Amino acid sequence: MGDPIQLKDEGNKHFQEGNIDKAIECYTNAIKVCKDKKVLAVIHRNRSACYLKKENYANAASDASKAIDVDAADIKALYRRCQALEKLGKLDMAFKDVQRCATIEPKNKTFVETLRRLGAEIQAKLKTTFSTDSRVQNMFDILLDDEMEKDKKEKAANNLIVLSREDAGAERIFQNNGVSLLLNMIEKGKPEMILAAVRTLSGMCTGHKARAMAIINLVGIDKMCSIMAIDNEEMALATCNLFQCINDSLTGGDKREYGKEEALVLDTAKDLKTILLSLLEMIVSKKVSGHGRDQALNLLCKNVPRKNKKDQNNSTALFTIDHGLKKILKVCGQVPELPDQLPLTENTQLIASVVLNRIYDDLKCDPERNNYRDICDEYIKSKIDPNDMDKTIHAINVISGLLQGPFDVGNALIGHQGIMEMMVALCGSEREVDQMVAVEALIHSSTKMSRASFIISNGVSLLKDIYKKTKNEKIKIRALVGLCKLGSAGGDDYSLRQFAEGSTEKLAKQCRKWLCNPQMDSKTRKWAIEGLAYLTNDADVKDDFVEDELALRAMFELSKSTDKTIIYAVACTLVNCTNSYDKKEIIPELIQLAKFSKQHVPEQHPKDKKDFIEKRVKRLLKAGVTSALAVMVKADSTILTDQTKEMLSRVFLALSEDPKDRGVLVAQGGGKALIPLAMEGTDGGKVKACHALARIAAISNPEIAFPGERVYEVVRPLVNLLHTDRDGIQNYEALRSLTNLAGFSEKLRVKIVKENALPDIESYMFEDHDQIRQAATECMCNLVSLKKVQERYLEDGNDRLKLLVLLCGEDDDDLQVAAAGALAMLTSAQKKLCAKITLVTSQWLEILQRLCLHPNPNIQHRGLVIVYNMLDCDDSDVAKKVIECEILEILSVVGKAEDNPKRQQAIDVARTCLVKAMDLGLIKPFSSPS
Repeated sequence: MGDPIQLKDEGNKHFQEGNIDKAIECYTNAIKVCKDKKVLAVIHRNRSACYLKKENYANAASDASKAIDVDAADIKALYRRCQALEKLGKLDMAFKDVQRCATIEPKNKTFVETLRRLGAEIQAKLKTTFSTDSRVQNMFDILLDDEMEKDKKEKAANNLIVLSREDAGAERIFQNNGVSLLLNMIEKGKPEMILAAVRTLSGMCTGHKARAMAIINLVGIDKMCSIMAIDNEEMALATCNLFQCINDSLTGGDKREYGKEEALVLDTAKDLKTILLSLLEMIVSKKVSGHGRDQALNLLCKNVPRKNKKDQNNSTALFTIDHGLKKILKVCGQVPELPDQLPLTENTQLIASVVLNRIYDDLKCDPERNNYRDICDEYIKSKIDPNDMDKTIHAINVISGLLQGPFDVGNALIGHQGIMEMMVALCGSEREVDQMVAVEALIHSSTKMSRASFIISNGVSLLKDIYKKTKNEKIKIRALVGLCKLGSAGGDDYSLRQFAEGSTEKLAKQCRKWLCNPQMDSKTRKWAIEGLAYLTNDADVKDDFVEDELALRAMFELSKSTDKTIIYAVACTLVNCTNSYDKKEIIPELIQLAKFSKQHVPEQHPKDKKDFIEKRVKRLLKAGVTSALAVMVKADSTILTDQTKEMLSRVFLALSEDPKDRGVLVAQGGGKALIPLAMEGTDGGKVKACHALARIAAISNPEIAFPGERVYEVVRPLVNLLHTDRDGIQNYEALRSLTNLAGFSEKLRVKIVKENALPDIESYMFEDHDQIRQAATECMCNLVSLKKVQERYLEDGNDRLKLLVLLCGEDDDDLQVAAAGALAMLTSAQKKLCAKITLVTSQWLEILQRLCLHPNPNIQHRGLVIVYNMLDCDDSDVAKKVIECEILEILSVVGKAEDNPKRQQAIDVARTCLVKAMDLGLIKPFSSPS
């Protein structure tokens, strides 16, 4: 291994060079071979210093303790342990260590100051603790007093929730027998008390593994599930949040150092498994309300699939498939119109479909997927019974759920012998519920063109027959949606119309009629939007639809309702109306080749051209599309799938195309709604949301567009648009928006730099594209007031300053304004840069003269400010270089000019420069002979 002294010396050398990891490695190797206790103590002390640098405070304290064990008066080890303990929050122990240091060296200012500071912090902490103790006890006294006024109780409950969100408050509640008091509140059964207790428990569990595990055992998972099962949406949501806080703390959300207590909270697997099994039981229990079932499914959706696909462990998904897949399928197959069904909300079955899809996507290999399919297949077969129609339509409804979730699984089931025939036969059943379920299954099964072609040849006449004969509006509208979907199977390809000319317009007219009928229930009207989602592939239909303001407003109102299953259909319709779907680039040569080889060539509808799209966008904005989108973005994350988020992002991007419309977007909350879309979803969706954000941020007042702290959340999405794999237009819009933000406040400039935007902005200043280069330079001009940016220009070995000087010599006025402005601010803030300018390029003097003679007053003013900064830089050689050339003549001409409001700034600076040159003795005042 080597000599310990030599290894220690190597570690010291690496430490001095700043290579901390190498130093730790050397000290660790030295510890392994060292036999001398005194040398070993020194090595431990040195490694403690390394760990302090790495912010690994637990190891730093441990190593310092080992050195102190050998020599109790080791002042360096004592102080290092004090620093580590302070960072670990153990102030009383840190105080004792620094007290010993101050005793050994009473005149050491560092020890005395640390002793004073820690003493003050301990006193403040004790004061807070006693204060929190009394506040917690006071809150419980009020809450458990049956005779106390209702208003006081509500205030106390809210105060308790706030206290639980602070670590000190949460710990006080826990230590003061708070959990049993909260259970007492729950037992009293008053909804507002139960809600307050659950929210307080959530605060106590957040980010603290030990408390979370203790609360699970004290409250009990069954108790939590029973609260979530209550038919109260707010209570179900609060309990769902409690479960999520517990899950996050137990699965690694808690990053605390527990020390010796770590052993008590290590094994979380058992509790997590119990929670998972309890949730799976909840979703099929008739005692659970629809809201409780929704939240149980939401928890499965968030916590069963892996957060990161790079993580190889998908055991939670496999466990859920084995113990709960059939239970989720059961929820999917519920038919509310039949007796003895599970309580559901409007959203339950769609959430179940999303859960099925997320779990299927989490599988890694074919054997796992085959097992999933086999369980689904077995479940469907067990339910199909010719003698029991209720069981059969349950099976068909399960297939509908799978078609809305893992489509491949549902599609494979439909392909099994007899399933499609059974669906067609059910369409002809005398029972309306059979027809309704079968028609819905037909609609969902025709998602793919090949399947649609099969149904067109086999089922269109059947659907038409149902549509004409049935008197039940619910079945009629479903049959119509089936026809709508089949009629739009060709997408936006004008040449692939499935039905006769005008048929799709007639179907759309009927859909709009149902949509605008307030007498119908929202679930039935929802199907009208489903129909329009398909029919608006046809440009004639979308043009008619946006002209019908009543229908648009009716759709927007429905999108704001409690039934969130409508969001996907609304998003599809809006994507079609704004033509914001991906369009394949059509290469003329390939079209000719396709025609020659008699291949199908897609055709664009005349009404899908740019001017028609722009008119439709204006109509949508006028009808209030932005406020509807803002509401949809706030929907539950399980229903608002990544695909739906991407569609909403596409619509926002289309709406922000015209700068004149961006004010409307901001006024109706579009800026705020875009922030979550830019943070989560598909990669494509996030980029489109970022692009729309950039368009808004480029020309809006940030205070209005993104009120409060939201403006700081906008910076990261904009910086993400600077990446080189983004389009040029996206880079340009991002630079413009960052320029606007950087010009707004110092805090925003600091935030932009913290998000590591500087390297990208600097690289775009080298860009060949004139507009991108100009935008990057303007952005840098607004950032150079920051010390950190100025330091980058002071660094040697780069061309940053040279580039800025050369950009001042370009012919583009806007670019010159930005570059000269940046240079003027830099030379004013950092006088060393004045000398550096004369060294970076031989053209500096010529460029400076051009700036000072420029016809544009803004550019001339900036050039003269740079000259003044060079005269005022405390470097006589630089000042001489500036004056001993044509610049003196330029200053004289400009300074002697008559006052002129348009050029007054430049004239005043030129005069100031001449006065400065006289003060420096570089020129003498002209005097006439006596």
